[in-house]
Amino acid sequence: MSELLAFFTDPWQLPFMQRAFAVAAIVGLVCGVVGVYVVLRGMAFIGDAVAHSAFPGVALAYAFQGNLLLGGAAAGATTAVLIAIVSQNRRLKEDTVIGVFFAFAFGLGIVLVSTRDSWTTDLSSFLFGQVLAVDSSDVWRVAGIGAVLVATVLALRKELVAVTLDRETARAAGLPVLRLDMTLYIVVTATIVMSLEAVGNILVLALLITPAATARLLTERLWAMTLLASAFGCAGSLAGLYVSYAYDLAAGGSIVVVLTAFFALAWVLAPRHGLVARLRSTADAGARAIGPKPTAAGST
Repeated sequence: MSELLAFFTDPWQLPFMQRAFAVAAIVGLVCGVVGVYVVLRGMAFIGDAVAHSAFPGVALAYAFQGNLLLGGAAAGATTAVLIAIVSQNRRLKEDTVIGVFFAFAFGLGIVLVSTRDSWTTDLSSFLFGQVLAVDSSDVWRVAGIGAVLVATVLALRKELVAVTLDRETARAAGLPVLRLDMTLYIVVTATIVMSLEAVGNILVLALLITPAATARLLTERLWAMTLLASAFGCAGSLAGLYVSYAYDLAAGGSIVVVLTAFFALAWVLAPRHGLVARLRSTADAGARAIGPKPTAAGST
């Protein structure tokens, strides 16, 4: 019992772990809320595209010894706005436009990085995350940005859902579809850039998508999905840090593995949409189709 108690309390004795827990919890909660609208819209690819489109901005900032996060944010926001504008052309599907800019941005980042002779710890931490190295100012910055992002999404939730369900009907109803698209893309970009310190560029998509996808398996209601996604994101981030601390593993990767474990459990055990429920439903349907065996005439 004392060992179990020590497992949960020991990390909180270390200041750097306290800061890591705070940042991870905030990032997990915000990614859960924003990820709901990304999953509902079926635009998980935009998260990957924006995460990778930040790469050339980071590489450029690195080349000129600037702030890596600001460089990534500028490149990601620019790409998000361009995707929103170009995807208004009805001849092109949204995922097609995203694919074009995704490939271009990542290719540009590779070209920029190839001009440098060496990599530094700063650039590798952008790729793989450095949540254990955050300081107090990082915690307050993430908390402030996260609060603004969650407030923006919740304030526009009805409009965002309307555009998600039927863009043409929303446009006919007078909703500013382009403005809402750009707002959502910029919110996603800011969420991704905010999360880079926790899990890094390579793994950030999991933090944005997996909690919301897990919640999607468990409920049909938007408010419940939002609460569950934020809870999964927060709990998974904290649990991942505990695993990282206990077994001396990479923090970002541990967070993603725990979140994926949550998703796997929901995929199997969800009461209506899980594997077990679907197998049971199929078996019940088969039993009803077969029906009771007929009784022979005259039998007693």
